[in-house]
Amino acid sequence: MVQTHPHAEAKAALNLRRQGFQSYVPRYARERRHAGRTDVIAAPLFPRYLFVGIDLSAQRWRSILSTIGVSRLVCFGDAPAKVPGHVVEGLISLHDPRGYVQLPARPQLRPGDEVCIVGGPFASHLGLVEGMSDEQRVAVLLDLLGRKVRVFVGIDAIAAA
Repeated sequence: MVQTHPHAEAKAALNLRRQGFQSYVPRYARERRHAGRTDVIAAPLFPRYLFVGIDLSAQRWRSILSTIGVSRLVCFGDAPAKVPGHVVEGLISLHDPRGYVQLPARPQLRPGDEVCIVGGPFASHLGLVEGMSDEQRVAVLLDLLGRKVRVFVGIDAIAAA
C-alpha cells in the first residue's frame, strides 16, 4: 500500500505502472455540488492511498519511494506492508459497470431522528441526529450531564431507536 501526495492518486498510479508495478485505486461515484450544479465525480475510496502489487523477490521496490506522486510506502518494519489478496479482490467484486466501487446505501436518517449508539465509548446512549457529513460520520446530540453534547460517530455505530 502506498500513501500519495494530496489529490495525486491517479498521478502516482500512472507513474507506478510506468515502472512495471501493478496499481489499483478504488473509486466510487460521489455527488459534488458546485456553482449550483450537482455533478457525479469519481472520488478515491481511500483518499491519499492506493494498492500496489510488488514481487519482493523480482522487483526493486525501493524505487517506489522516489516515484512522482508517492509520499511514502506503508511498511511494517523494513518491508512493505502486505494487504491480503482477498481484500483487493473483494473491492473489485463490488465494481459497477462504470468501474466504481458500489457502496452500500446510507441509512435514511434525517435531523431530529432518534438513534441509539451501538458501538464506541457512547454505546447504549440515545441521541438525536443533528446531521450527516460526507465522510460517513453522523453528528449526534447526546444528553450528558444535563446538557446537550455533539459527538461524531461512524454511520455503522448507530441504529434507529
